[in-house]
Amino acid sequence: MAFEFTNKKGVKYYLHGKDVTLKGGRKQRIFYFARDIRPEALNAVPEGYMVKETEKTGMPILKKK
Repeated sequence: MAFEFTNKKGVKYYLHGKDVTLKGGRKQRIFYFARDIRPEALNAVPEGYMVKETEKTGMPILKKK
């Protein structure tokens, strides 16, 4: 089951993670929220991170603890 976050407006978002290769060839793991469940969905928030909602738009973001 994908990690689910409901914002103050009642909209549900699901956490996803994906490994990408940057222009310089370095590999990096990115995290993002989407309104639907995709194949890259994560079951929990990664260790060392917390979910925070932006005040202006209500979008969830990951912040380091």
